[in-house]
Amino acid sequence: MEGAQDPRWLTDEQQDTWRALIGLILRLPSALDTQMRRDAGISHFDYLVLSTLSMAPGWTMRMSELAAEAEASLPRLSQVVAKLEKQDWLRRAPDPDDGRYTLATLTQAGWDKVLSTAPGHVNEVQRLVFDALPPAQQRQLGEISRRVTRTIEGPVDPPRES
Repeated sequence: MEGAQDPRWLTDEQQDTWRALIGLILRLPSALDTQMRRDAGISHFDYLVLSTLSMAPGWTMRMSELAAEAEASLPRLSQVVAKLEKQDWLRRAPDPDDGRYTLATLTQAGWDKVLSTAPGHVNEVQRLVFDALPPAQQRQLGEISRRVTRTIEGPVDPPRES
């Protein structure tokens, strides 16, 4: 390819770090999902959707906002929301302020599911992530995660004034 730069090959240390990071990225979601299915009968993603709604004002969010918060595509979120709706853990309705949008609202049964599921989830997160790290490394992990995420997301254009 014309104009392509030569690859910046990873050093041995970078290669070791990269492989460790990939191992974490692949194994952690699976471990959290295993615990959630075993203890609560739902997937980790199901719980993420319910818990995200539980922290929203009025337990309600637009589906597009919920998808962004859950790092999911709208089609994937819609499938999961349909399943959670059948359990009566949430409901969907047109946004009364703008009918082009759909709102997802956590029900009381959904809130009860979050409350019963949260202790096992946070214990597993503590065990898998935080118990393995001293406080300084926990802070570093947060800083590193935010920095890499910002790089992935790229620069954000400032809002235009109308």
